[in-house]
Amino acid sequence: MSIPADGHRAGPAADVGRWFSTAAAPAPARSLPRTPAWGPMDGAEYGRISGPDELEAALDLLREGPVAVLTGAGMSTASGLPDYRGRHAVPRSPMTFQEFTGSDLSRRRYWARSTVGWTQFGRARPNRGHLLLARLGAGPLPQSAVITQNVDGLHGRAGSDPVIDLHGRLDRVRCLSCGARSSRSALHSRMLAMNPELAARIEELASDAAQAPDGDAEVDRTSSFRYPPCPLCGGILKPDVVFFGEAARPETVQAAFAALAAARSLLVLGSSLTVQSGLRFVRAAHRAGQGVVILNDGPTRGDPLATVRLHGRIEDVLGTWAERLGPDVAPSGPAVGPTPDHHPRRSTEETRA
Repeated sequence: MSIPADGHRAGPAADVGRWFSTAAAPAPARSLPRTPAWGPMDGAEYGRISGPDELEAALDLLREGPVAVLTGAGMSTASGLPDYRGRHAVPRSPMTFQEFTGSDLSRRRYWARSTVGWTQFGRARPNRGHLLLARLGAGPLPQSAVITQNVDGLHGRAGSDPVIDLHGRLDRVRCLSCGARSSRSALHSRMLAMNPELAARIEELASDAAQAPDGDAEVDRTSSFRYPPCPLCGGILKPDVVFFGEAARPETVQAAFAALAAARSLLVLGSSLTVQSGLRFVRAAHRAGQGVVILNDGPTRGDPLATVRLHGRIEDVLGTWAERLGPDVAPSGPAVGPTPDHHPRRSTEETRA
């Protein structure tokens, strides 16, 4: 198995634009949704490894029929993208939709950091876990869908199909007025042209941000950053991801629940299930009598509902299952895929509320 070199890993700054950080100054007074702070869980036990009997029991359950897969941030940590409640998570608080739309300062802060972080984000490649999951789904472990809470697009690039992007895709931009979607890379070029001083130091700032504990470096100085309006209608451009406090897209929720209903079991990979967005699928599977297998390093809110609870690295567990199911399952090529702006299939989004 060829694993991406470190040069293909995104750094800590790949939380592009500090999507999960609050603005430096408050938005205009209004009732904001209560949002959780992220960081390592107090008292959590990390680093446990499940034994062979547990891995075999989980595999026997999953082999009974189609599997719906739900993935969280822990799925992409091996690609260099940060998680939010793992042992190395940096404490932070999420930016809400209300903050982003209600404060020009919040938008300047977001887009300035996003411009710096985009370089790091673009270096992320599907890791061995992504590739193994895609190969298992195409072979001995059929999947009704991969339902992901991640915004990195790595499942699609690894070959999983279908993929339901619950929280959208960070490589797309959407106008809040006319709804037009466009390429994040194209917007990146426009922002560099509008902010030549930052553009001249982009590599330096990206390097500093990748090494800083909070990924911020000097990018806190954002009050003079310029960002463009929608070229079609002049509206506010926003990353095509779902912020806290944003409305749900019913068709996406319906697609995810349809994928769950078409499965015999649910496999959760790399999610603490802290927010209702993911936990609701575990609860629905449990109510329907479907088997639930949860694999995560650290506790999850779904643990009491799990049929089999596994601990360990995702790529190691999937690799063990691949070896158990046959030598042709494990991927042998490099972890490569289309560029971030290439979409082999249409994705969908929904709210985290």
